[in-house]
Amino acid sequence: MAGLPANPLSGEVAKGAPPKISGEVQKARNSGNCASQIGDGNAWSPSSWKAKPIKQGVGYDDEEAVGKALTKLESLPPLVTAAEVSKLRASLKEVALGKAFLLQGGDCAEIFDYCTEEKISAKVKLLLQMSMVLIWGGNIPVVRIGRMAGQYAKPRSSLTEIVDGKEIPSFRGDIINGSEFSERAPDPTRLVSAYYHSATTLNFLRGQLSSGFADLHHPFEWTLSHVRDSETKERYQAIVNSITDTIRFMHTIGADTSSSLGTVDLYTSHEGLLLEYEQGLTRLLRDPMDGNKAKWYATSAHFIWIGDRTRQLDCAHVEYFRGIENPIGIKVGPTMVGEDLAKLLDIVNPNKEVGKVTLITRYGADKVNELLPGHIDAVVKSGHTVVCNTRSSPTGVKTRQFENIMTELSNTHYIHQRSGTHLGGVHLELTADAVTECVGGSENLTDDDLLLNYTTHCDPRLNNKQALEAAFMIAAWYRERS
Repeated sequence: MAGLPANPLSGEVAKGAPPKISGEVQKARNSGNCASQIGDGNAWSPSSWKAKPIKQGVGYDDEEAVGKALTKLESLPPLVTAAEVSKLRASLKEVALGKAFLLQGGDCAEIFDYCTEEKISAKVKLLLQMSMVLIWGGNIPVVRIGRMAGQYAKPRSSLTEIVDGKEIPSFRGDIINGSEFSERAPDPTRLVSAYYHSATTLNFLRGQLSSGFADLHHPFEWTLSHVRDSETKERYQAIVNSITDTIRFMHTIGADTSSSLGTVDLYTSHEGLLLEYEQGLTRLLRDPMDGNKAKWYATSAHFIWIGDRTRQLDCAHVEYFRGIENPIGIKVGPTMVGEDLAKLLDIVNPNKEVGKVTLITRYGADKVNELLPGHIDAVVKSGHTVVCNTRSSPTGVKTRQFENIMTELSNTHYIHQRSGTHLGGVHLELTADAVTECVGGSENLTDDDLLLNYTTHCDPRLNNKQALEAAFMIAAWYRERS
């Protein structure tokens, strides 16, 4: 097992209601000093995180309702299987070794209302189109991970906000509370509702993919009418023509009969922020493809990550993540110290399993050149082989500049080249909807366009056209390298 061995006899199994934690106690834990050691050394169980200080914790008022919700979660089937997680782990090993590319994308804050046929299908179509462009550019397989079927919790810089002179809880995602002012009290019944929305999304997703939705024999229509610059449009159209000509040629010579062309693998992911929920869905499973040994899996998604606000070395989130078999992500930003990054990798991946950890770097276009080389050096010296993924940072509270996003991605790519490492993937907050949340791009969106369709519940997202444009640009970089 990646991480410290999980002995089911040495810790508490994830069954039964958790100890009751009042709102006041939770507040005290939230303000705890994460540098202090709590607990009994290396013993791990799905609930051992409770002995650690926690950041971004939730204080529920109705303790009995929390216990009931978690008991229900513990009785429900896993959302993902051990075999699926193992397959993703093997694919991410290929990414870490430079033999595949990771595309991870989806909504910043997924809400329950996104659980519709139209929205799920549109998001999958966009990820598939982007992956086809990236395959063309890098001439390597693409591993697809959606920020979907569970991205219902969001960290906040402040857990409260002032509205009409009154301090109320901030909206922290549909799994915790509602965006309406009357729904801001944390509601434990939302834990179970999140499970059912995730299960419904996964069920439809699996059905779509197994029934030919991603069949390359029937490629999607490519719409480039939004590209206003004729030179850019001509360049993108040339890429589309190359992709469609290749598919057509394969069909002509009968080389497209493989069943692998009829479907693709698409994995799910979210930030593992709400540890009560993650514990409730942690299962001791056996993978026949991996010696049939019992190991602990987070079954809420195939891949979960630790956020920038919760990656303190001796706090609750790192404690939970060190014991699960899943491949995991870690957000790395300007506040990360190289020495701490190396220590964190040793904690969550002491066996130095290749591809176990994906580092999701986010600095901003103005800081990436200064900070990324030092973090690369720290990882290389630590002896870990990780997936290096990058994500854009917001340049403002309400919007992002598309050009700044691409500048950060481009600089990250070339810094890795100069360092003798490689950028293994991209992590983009995007939607298949025609939103107007990021300015710039081929549509030439300006600040005046923002209110036309600004619908995000958290950070600004690339719209469908901007996301596809990003894929075209990334593909061009890798085409230049080959």
